[in-house]
Amino acid sequence: MTNINPANNLALTGATLSNLNRSSEKTLNALIGLQFTAIGTNFLQAELPVDERTHQPYGLLHGGASAAMIETLGSVASYLLVASTGQRAVGIEINANHVRGITEGKVIGTVTALHVGRSTHVWDVRIHNSKHQLISVGRLTTAIVAGH
Repeated sequence: MTNINPANNLALTGATLSNLNRSSEKTLNALIGLQFTAIGTNFLQAELPVDERTHQPYGLLHGGASAAMIETLGSVASYLLVASTGQRAVGIEINANHVRGITEGKVIGTVTALHVGRSTHVWDVRIHNSKHQLISVGRLTTAIVAGH
């Protein structure tokens, strides 16, 4: 895990969990039940229910739901770091490895920065179950572009 320099401290961006969750209304996040749960110095965290909204046909957590969580956590973390500059972040590459199935309960995703540059950010996302067992691991690269 890369140490975030003070200028890249997620906890100092002024974001609140309430604002992040409110901004997710009427989006994919709301449809699948994703909720932001923690903002720290070098991480952002969210929870996702494992239920009929996020299951694939065999009753397991759908890999696409995990990928949506990875994309959301990384993109929002990038946005928080650049919003005050008038820039925005867009996902340009995502990958995920699903290492354990889960059929019920919830998963917790935590994003940390691997690289925070001027034009790209690379994020590591770990998705665990409530027993802290790894379910999926992903990486998201975002491009930092001019806002409008």
